[in-house]
Amino acid sequence: MKIFLNKTLRNFLAFFSTLFLIEMIFRAVSKFPLIDYSVIRIALGITILSSILSVILSFTNKKVRNVCTILLIVIASVYAIAQAAFNNYFGTYMSIAVATQAGAVGDFVIDFIGSIKWYYYLMLVPLIVFVILFILLNKKINIYESNLEVSFIDKIRGKKKKQLFIEELNKKKKKKLLINRIVFSVVALLSMVGYYFSLTLDFMQNDLQMIDNVSLFKNPTMPNIAISQFGVETFALLDVSTLIMPDNNNEVSYQNQEQIDVEEDYKRVFDDSAWIELNNNEKVSDYKTLNNYFMSKTITPKNEYTGMFEGKNLIVIMIESGSNVLTNYPEYFPNINKLYNEGWAWDNAFSPRNACSTGNNEMSGITSLYTINRNCTANVYKDNTYYEAIFNLFNNKGYDVTSYHDYDDHFYYRKTYHPNMGSHYFYNVDDLGVKRLWDNNSNQPWPSDVEFIEKSLPKYINEDNFMVWLTTVSSHMKYYYSSVTGDMNLDLFENETWDLENKRYMSKLKVVDDALGKLIELLEENGKLNDTVIMLYADHEPYGISDEVFNQITKYDVLTSTGDVDRTPFIIYNPELTPTKHDEYTSFINILPTLANLFDLDYDPRLYGGEDLLSDTYTNVVAFADGSWRSDIAYFDATTSNITYLGDKTYSSDEIKKINNKIKTEMDMDNLAIKRDYFSYLNEKLNKGFVPTIKEISKDSK
Repeated sequence: MKIFLNKTLRNFLAFFSTLFLIEMIFRAVSKFPLIDYSVIRIALGITILSSILSVILSFTNKKVRNVCTILLIVIASVYAIAQAAFNNYFGTYMSIAVATQAGAVGDFVIDFIGSIKWYYYLMLVPLIVFVILFILLNKKINIYESNLEVSFIDKIRGKKKKQLFIEELNKKKKKKLLINRIVFSVVALLSMVGYYFSLTLDFMQNDLQMIDNVSLFKNPTMPNIAISQFGVETFALLDVSTLIMPDNNNEVSYQNQEQIDVEEDYKRVFDDSAWIELNNNEKVSDYKTLNNYFMSKTITPKNEYTGMFEGKNLIVIMIESGSNVLTNYPEYFPNINKLYNEGWAWDNAFSPRNACSTGNNEMSGITSLYTINRNCTANVYKDNTYYEAIFNLFNNKGYDVTSYHDYDDHFYYRKTYHPNMGSHYFYNVDDLGVKRLWDNNSNQPWPSDVEFIEKSLPKYINEDNFMVWLTTVSSHMKYYYSSVTGDMNLDLFENETWDLENKRYMSKLKVVDDALGKLIELLEENGKLNDTVIMLYADHEPYGISDEVFNQITKYDVLTSTGDVDRTPFIIYNPELTPTKHDEYTSFINILPTLANLFDLDYDPRLYGGEDLLSDTYTNVVAFADGSWRSDIAYFDATTSNITYLGDKTYSSDEIKKINNKIKTEMDMDNLAIKRDYFSYLNEKLNKGFVPTIKEISKDSK
């Protein structure tokens, strides 16, 4: 009992024991190793935090100290649960920088809470145990402490002696408190030294980790690795501190890439003299870094497919919450399977999830840049301009470029950033007059994609050459609850043994498939089908359906930890194509350079994070938002630095590091380019012919 009389020590033990237990439970439910050097680092971090908090709270009275202690432990517990749930729901850990999506999360908060696995609540156990012990012990400690003082005082005879004793006792308490503060300050300082060594000593590092721990500590750009190495609570502190005081040191090491020797007819030749001169005179280090990097990249050559679609129209469709379920059930989805079987299809395509998947993955499709994993990049940097975006490449070719979505700007600011990427006009649900399908449950009124196709097509069909971007919405969550599109086609699946949310998801996908059928029908009626290329991909797999339930309807195993849950369709269709199934590993990052080559647009392949899929030089690797990657040989988990081989072939450590460095460097550079609005700078300095952001077109004239 005497040990608990030391209030500073008592607070330290309360913080350390509860926070460390929360961390260990978090690691267990997240399937992180429980015996690892990172656990020592986490323990040191919690020691520092517990020591500092104990010293700070020692300056407060008992009531404030108790309230603050309980409140902080409650916040730590809830935050850890929220992080585990967010990762389970979105496939990534959250950052405060995703605050722009708070409204979106609020719209689906019931679904989000419902997705929380029961064992995540085990992180509340340390809090519950602490509260129980606090209630039981606090009263006993107070009584014991009070009785101890009274017993001493009662033995003293004389009022003056008692007063002197009390004064002396208070002096001893203050002295003891000062000593405690000094002791725990020293503990914190020693732990900081230990923590520093844990970040720098070679034996405490993972040789294959994508980013070193010192850099990650300064700027936790990869939350998954940061949480794995530093713990969920330390990440929270780093996340807040770097948002308040960002690390502006953007030094990124990279090696100049070797240029490829190609036949003269296939060479792409660029005159970089103006770019080189600009860089020689550049004083801003970030711009200089970006100039050097992009000029150093390999120039992808032309190939036998260059210009294959020159002069044709293009419609790009991003399917909301699409998945390979669409191509696995031709009996339910005949229209997309027509495109899949009669066009070019990539069977190893993925749409990696991130904290803002729809907006960010759409942005990556349009710009071929890796978005910033810690924020809703499309919204945060909505005022950036991109002369090299796919919209502007077609603008410069003389196409009429428009974009469409059958919802409003509630989640994403497309009215701003689509024109800034070169869309002559962006039409939303209200511009098109598409009806919102409200239901009695007041669920989100997702419109019908069939009506979306019918209302948007007249806006572009009579143009000589058009490039159109369509983002659908009918298959958007929620799936657990009844909705108009979720119940619209339920009778088709009445004999299936799937859970109801799967049937509702399939019902919504049926609306999407009907919309694709309507598009093909209308293009054919207008005599434009043969002259139009349809490129189709999806933003992400269906959020709101647990992997265990989703696995009922997939014909691929989403329960493996090799990224299969993110498999989505990736199709290029034109009636004149020879049906082909491709096996390259790809994602939306490669859409722009692939189409730019097929249409023989005027583009510089060095300016993109993606590559031409049809090039002989294509790097057959797909990168996920957290830095993980997959190839035909292996899946690399960036969070744990573990590699899972998919066959007999293996990589050497140097080969893994080379792939890691290539992905990390490209992500860092793309992120820096976005943060610095680099392409606006480049356009201004080099006069790249950027088309005005908003063409003077009235809605009525379209």
